[in-house]
Parts: sequence; structure tokens; C-alpha cells
Amino acid sequence: MPSFKSFVSDNYRLVFGYALLVAVVIGCHSLPRQGATGKEKNSGPDPHKTWRDFGGGPDQSKYFVQDEITKSNVNQLKVAWTYSTADENVYQFNPLIVDNIMYVLAKGNSLVALDAASGKEIWIHANLQGIAPRGINYWESKDRKDRRLIFQMNNYLQAIDALTGKSILNFGDNGLVDLRQGLGRDPLTVTRAQSGTPGKIFENLLLLGSSTGENYMSSPGDVRAYDVVTGKLAWTFHTIPHPGEYGYDTWPKDAYKYIGGVNTWGEISVDAERGIAYYPLGSPTYDYYGGDRIGSNLYGNSILALDARTGKRIWHYQLVHHDLWDYDLSAAPQLVTVNHDGKKIDAVAVAGKNGFMFVFDRVNGKPLWPIEERPVPASTVPGEQAWPTQPFPTVIPPFGRQDMTSKDLNQYFLKPGEHAEWAKRIDSMGTGLYTPVSMTRETLSIPGAVGGASWGSTAANPEKGIVYVRSIDWPSVYGKVEKRDPPKDDESAENAMAGNGQSIYATNCQACHGADRKGAVGPQLLDIASKLNFEKFQQLVFSGKGEMPAFPHLDEGTMRRLYRFMSETGDARAGGRPAPAKNQTPEGPVVASGGVPKGQELRELTAAMRNASRQGPNSYGVPYPDDAKVSATRYFIPPGWGLGYPFLISPPWSSIIAYDMNKGTIKWKIPIGQDLQATEEGGKNTGVLRSQRNGMIVTSTGLVFCTAKDGKIYAFDADNGKELWAGQLPTGTQGLPSMYELNGKHYLVVSATVPLVWGRGDEKTKPEKPAPQGRYVVFALP
Repeated sequence: MPSFKSFVSDNYRLVFGYALLVAVVIGCHSLPRQGATGKEKNSGPDPHKTWRDFGGGPDQSKYFVQDEITKSNVNQLKVAWTYSTADENVYQFNPLIVDNIMYVLAKGNSLVALDAASGKEIWIHANLQGIAPRGINYWESKDRKDRRLIFQMNNYLQAIDALTGKSILNFGDNGLVDLRQGLGRDPLTVTRAQSGTPGKIFENLLLLGSSTGENYMSSPGDVRAYDVVTGKLAWTFHTIPHPGEYGYDTWPKDAYKYIGGVNTWGEISVDAERGIAYYPLGSPTYDYYGGDRIGSNLYGNSILALDARTGKRIWHYQLVHHDLWDYDLSAAPQLVTVNHDGKKIDAVAVAGKNGFMFVFDRVNGKPLWPIEERPVPASTVPGEQAWPTQPFPTVIPPFGRQDMTSKDLNQYFLKPGEHAEWAKRIDSMGTGLYTPVSMTRETLSIPGAVGGASWGSTAANPEKGIVYVRSIDWPSVYGKVEKRDPPKDDESAENAMAGNGQSIYATNCQACHGADRKGAVGPQLLDIASKLNFEKFQQLVFSGKGEMPAFPHLDEGTMRRLYRFMSETGDARAGGRPAPAKNQTPEGPVVASGGVPKGQELRELTAAMRNASRQGPNSYGVPYPDDAKVSATRYFIPPGWGLGYPFLISPPWSSIIAYDMNKGTIKWKIPIGQDLQATEEGGKNTGVLRSQRNGMIVTSTGLVFCTAKDGKIYAFDADNGKELWAGQLPTGTQGLPSMYELNGKHYLVVSATVPLVWGRGDEKTKPEKPAPQGRYVVFALP
């Protein structure tokens, strides 16, 4: 095991009263050129008065300066106009607004330019199947003659002219930049290299993370920067260090050859005046077993500050050592100015899935309040060595619940007899914030693998030093760990793929989508053929999307049998529509379709990648490289990531927490949203179950707008959390809302495309009527 010093800063060490407890403080080793030590004034529009960026501006504060919508008149907001998505897709898209043009995703994953005053279509670039779902990037030259939208699609970067909607073919190689290249792995072994989140524009660079997948031998999560004009790679930072790089000794010798993850799949924040980019990094893969990555595993689960122009490390701080709980960092680091110990300090606040909030000096990485290393439980899984301590804030209170016993069981939704059964079951589990999974008992983790703070769930008033967090409590119930040995020659993927569509579905899909295809951890698939033709279905299954893993081992014949089974037994029985025609062209001013030629072709992979799976999503996976000295034994948790029981814990299930970072205290905390079934059973202030992927906007007039999964957008008093207004949406919402000004009038836009689900989410608690068609809803004062 590497020494404890291997992940401690060269320059700082804080010793507390515990002999074995040492605070991890990452020192400042170098400062970026051009403005690292002092602020520089940037030209261009005020980023807090426009919404040209995902999250509003470089700092990801979601802070908007305006004086029209106030606490006294916010209750007068009305719908100004709406735009139908003209399909049944769920869109997490954050609209961008530049001048009088709004860019949205709609009409079968088409990029649509709208008149921001009326919603009238200007142009449509149709059929961008595989586009990163959460947003795109806008960039313009200083003379504004070159304006482009840059986005990820099918593991490529592409660019579209922002005024005409047509592809820019001199970007990259005939319009494409291959994100599978340059990762230190054979590109033919890389199935996932793009992120669902768009990255961040800084000057003439696109700063980009990735979504690598969760499996053994996933892609490494290198963070990279690309030239927005040429598409050329500008720099790379290895988040799994290579030989000779800082942090290399926190891993086994050959780890960089086979470990994946340590990726930024969430939001990147930028101090544009200093040229510092802040990356929240995820866990190494495999998420729940680290016998092949003994050590503290820098830069896993770290906040990483880089020179945005060069990619050179300035400082880092690891917030979870040797992660075994999928406690990725993904929420936008919040850049605020605070009064601390009588001094004004520019700080960065980092919220995690584990419910902790950490605050650092954003220039040198020094914690504003002490952080203690406290002992945590050891692992009992063979070959695993859990790190003996974890960082705990000493002043700033957590924003989420971090433990659960049978006394915390929900009083709603549990069927007769279930309460006693679950109480007995929970009392027999291993519980606690940093309790590793086990081969001998179940394990309960709270806030859980998708709880706490995730992408879109942080915002701030930067000048006042107030940080807002949307948090959800979603317990993960992990089954007993199972051992997998390398497959034998007669247990190849071809054998696993053989059979009819039903057996293929049972092997690869059932664990997440249910035996009846009505949904479980994943969404229902009864109407899949009405949403996707075979070509789009094949691309989705081949590449994966969001939390859904890739299945590149399924050949075309196998996918056709799977698609036929799901079409015939899903849509036909449900009375749905037939599958749409290939490359269906939506109505409206279509100027192009499909993006750059060859950008939607299935990618070539090695035979080993195609033959890697023999047991579906919990397969052994691709073998380790021949030259890597590592044990071939692998351990897995059962499929589903333990996410099937969000209803176990008592409410509130989702909340907004306001922190005063001048004091390190919680200013206020309130539930967000209301579950309809819980209301019918007498519940109040419950929040909403599964309320992830929502967002906020903070205004200079003292408002906090926040979406919820109950089909509403709320406005709260930023000073005390009092509800001031609730705007009704046609259905539920995911993604970030946006705010913009046009001709002196201010508008609020929300994507509402998510079917409403109450309670446990089973058939009895779902709406009887079909959900209305999704819309972008725009609010304004009369």
C-alpha cells in the first residue's frame, strides 16, 4: 500500500489531536500564466446577464443579474409562450440564448433555433441521434463573424454554424474530432469517450470531460481541451497518472494501463479572470471493488484546479480516498467571495454525493476550515484494502442525511407487512457513510450512489458568498458481492448472445428495466419502437447513454432479435404507434439532417470488446492487458446499483439548502416539491422522490428559482427560503432552466418533458392518462 504521505500536499499538513488523523491539504505548486495571481478584466457580455453557456456562465453559479422580476411581483409570472418538442422524448437540455435566438433540443433529437421572443422556428438541424443530452456550447469570434455551436455526438465533436444551422466541415477531420483518440488506449477498445454534459468554453478552447462507463477496463477519464476553430487537441491532463507524474505512486504500477473513470462527467467551473478551471472528478472503476487499484487513487474523487490555457495542475484536494461507494463529484464547484477571519477571500465550494460540503481558497487550495481524517470501516472482500481514513469537514455541516436505521423507514407507500420485513432487513445490513460492500451481508448507503448533490444541483450568489444545494436522499441497497472469474473458451459472448429476443432481453436488460419492461432502475421500454427506429436503437445500445452502459458485444443480428422482441411485445400490446421511418424528417424549416457525414456510423471495435460480455451488465468484461501485473479475479455487486428502493427512507426526499460561506453555516433548508401520493396519505413538505437532474437560478433581486419532479417550478425568497410562487408545467422536468433578457424584458425558460410518477413508481401510482407532449415553457411578467 502506498504511504499516507503520497496523497498529502508538499506544502501543508494539519495535525489534530488524533495520532492517526491527518488533514489532507493540497499545496499550491505553480500558478498559471496571465493573471493567475490577480484578476484580469475580460471584454464581452456580462456572463451574469446572459445565458450563452451551459449553467449560465463560466463560473456555473446560475446567477442572473436583473431588476424586473422581484420578490414583490414574482407571483405575477405567466406563460409567455411554449414550444412543443413534437415527440415523447425526455429532454434534459439547458437552452442557450444568444441575442434573439434560443437553441433547444426537440423533434427527435433535432437542434432547433427559435425566436426567443415568440418561439417561432428559425431553423432545424434534424436527427442528431447520440448528441450529448444536457447541452451544447456556443462560441463566437471577436468580430462575431464566426459563430458556432459545438457539441458531442457518438464520441465525436462536431460544430454547427449558429446562424445557419449547417455543419462546419473544416472543423476537425472533415467535420469530426474523434474523442476516442489520444486516451493512451487502443481506440478500438473505447466504447464511451463523450460526456452527457457539454463542457465549458474558455477563450478559444473547449474544456471537456467524459463519461467513461462503470465497468472494469473502462476508458480513463483524462480531461482535455480542444481548439474551437480547428478542433485540434490543445492539452491533456491524465487523471490516472502516468509514470513520472504527480500521484503515480498512489496507484499500482500498471494502473494507468487498465483502470478507468476518474472523469468529469458533470460540470466544469472556470474563474475566467484568473484562467483557472475547476474539475469535479469521479471515482475509479470498477466502482465497488478496488482490489486492482490498491492505494488512495489520485485524482479520484478530487477537486482539481488546472491552468485553463495549458492544463497544468495548480492544486487538488481528494475528498474521498480509494472510493468504494460511487461517490463521484459532479456538481459545479461554486466560485464565491467570502469574508473569512477578517479577510476577503475568493473561495470555491464543492458539494458531493456523500452530503458533505467543502470550501477552499480557490487560488491555493487551502481549506477555509479544518478537515479531519477520521477512521472508517475496513473491507472484508478478498483482495480489497479500503483506505483507513476519510476526510470530514469540522465546521461546515452536511446537507444530506448520512445514515439510516430501521427507525427511519418511510411511513408512506410500504405495503402491509413490508415495514416489519424491511426493518428486520435493514437491521441486518452494514450501514454508515463509508461502510464497504460485503460478500456476507447486504449494505445500505445513504445519501446513496445517486443521492446528495449531482450535476445541476448547485448555484450561488457569488458576491454575497451564499451557496445553494439541491440535495436528494436516495438510499442504495447493495446485495452481496459476487466473484467473477475470467470466462472460459466455451463461455464466450457468442453463446450468451445466442437465442431469441426474450432471452437476450433477460440477459442484458431485465435487471434494470424489469421482467415486464415496465421499468425498475431504468425507464419503461414498452413503447421503445414508437420512439426509436432500429438504427437509432442500435446506436443507443451500442454506445450507451447517461447511466445506461454500452453493449458493444451485441452484434447486429442479436440487436435485431432484441428490437423485434421489444417492439412486438411492447408497442403492439400497448397499442402504440409503429416504429418511425429511418431518418424521419420533422416538420419545419429543416436545413440539414444527421450532422456531419459518417458521424452516426457505428464504430469499429476489437473482437475482445465485442466478445467481452457473457452475463449482461455484470459480465467479467475485457481481460486485463497482458503486460499488466494484476490479479484476474473480479468482484461485482448485483445489477441495478442498489437503486431500486428510493421510497424506503422517510421524507423529505429532496431539499434546498442555503449555506452562508462567510460563516460556514446553513442559512436555511426546505423541502422542494410535493409527492402527490404522499399528499393523499396525509403527507406535507415531503419533497419529491427521484428528484435528480433538476436545477436552480439565483437572481440579483433575491430569488431562487428551482425545478422539481412534481411538474412545477418554484420561486423562493433567497434570504429565508419562503415560497413566493409556483408555476405549473404541463409535465415533469429535468435539466437546467435558463433566464434571459430581450428588449428590456426578462424571461424564464424550463424544459418540461418528463412523465409524472408518484410514490413508489409502480403501475398503481402512475397516472392513468398518457403524459402530455413535452414543451419548453417560457414565463414572463405580463
